[in-house]
Amino acid sequence: MEAVSKTENTQYIELNMGPHHPATHGVLRLKLTLDGERVVRCEARIGYLHRGTEKTVEHKSYHQALIYTDRLDYLSPLTNNWAYVRAVEKLLGIDGKLPRRAEYLRVITGELSRISSHIVGAGTHVLDLGAWTFFLHAFREREKIYDLLEELTGQRMNNTYFRIGGVAADAPDGWLEKVYKWADEFEKKHHPELMDLIAANPIFVERTKGIGVIPPEMALNLGLTGPMIRGSGIKTDLRKDEPYSVYSEFDFEIPTGKNGDTYDRFMVRMEEMLQSVRIIKQAIEKMPEGDVLIDDYKIVPPPKRDAYTQIEKLIHHFKLVSEGVRVPPGEAYGAVEAPKGELGFYIVSDGSAKPYRFRIRPPSFINLQSIEHIAPGHLVADIIALIGTIDIVLGEVDR
Repeated sequence: MEAVSKTENTQYIELNMGPHHPATHGVLRLKLTLDGERVVRCEARIGYLHRGTEKTVEHKSYHQALIYTDRLDYLSPLTNNWAYVRAVEKLLGIDGKLPRRAEYLRVITGELSRISSHIVGAGTHVLDLGAWTFFLHAFREREKIYDLLEELTGQRMNNTYFRIGGVAADAPDGWLEKVYKWADEFEKKHHPELMDLIAANPIFVERTKGIGVIPPEMALNLGLTGPMIRGSGIKTDLRKDEPYSVYSEFDFEIPTGKNGDTYDRFMVRMEEMLQSVRIIKQAIEKMPEGDVLIDDYKIVPPPKRDAYTQIEKLIHHFKLVSEGVRVPPGEAYGAVEAPKGELGFYIVSDGSAKPYRFRIRPPSFINLQSIEHIAPGHLVADIIALIGTIDIVLGEVDR
């Protein structure tokens, strides 16, 4: 839509939407310049939740830093863990050398996180536009995923399950079977139910089709990633473009849109849930046996039973707990295809047990800038749809 041009008789109004508006995800402030109900200009004002995560982590050991990644995009803490440990593992020279069972568990939990994140994003987006039933059905499935992750990791959120060199623990007996059963039911029953509720709903279609169109050129120029760029028809995904872990062993598709509008981005996320289910089911069917942590006691602690009975392993345990793992000097960038797009961690090591420099590339922060480009010309009510379609979490915007 074209931005409204000012004439001699035009009086503009400035309106703050957020940070207290329920649809602005907590602490986002949008400064809107309005001609009546038509948006002339939109400025995204951030910084109300600034945490200083990057500087804080530079004073923590590499193991201590792991918990801070959970609290960035707190709707997908496991993929946050994954990007961080990838960067550290590159510095240690063990990237790609982890036990295969650990890699498979990373894929399963990462894809469960993707589904959970998309369910929350889709459910709250539709709720913000006035539909209640879809939200309830979506969150029912999200609760099932949280139950599964709690059984594996011990926590519903901020799971901190990944470790430098693998994962914290193997799956308990029967857990993989429970995940497979849920995935099968979601694919065959609950996902179609969600689609029946919303895909052809005339109000939802009216509120999303043709709203917030992002042409492919704009998506590329803004550096958008994830469903934001795939909704504009550009098929890009780190799991395919730069395969990491064991993603090259699985068969799955990368959904894209055609029109680059809010409706297309919503449908891309809905289809991505099914592709994640495909990956999870394949991973469970192919799950290898073996350890879930690398066999190097300078990186991971030895088993507790051995630390109690063998002096050498007790020393390893003491050094890791008291000092942390020492990472060779160098720099590395570790990235994963998080639910919201490319999430990357850039780390510079000086050879100590703490990062010398720590920098995060969060998809929500990069994607949020698009609202200033697509909001002009829309109505105030459409701004709610645009915030939802970007699917931000302020924890990684104001990191």
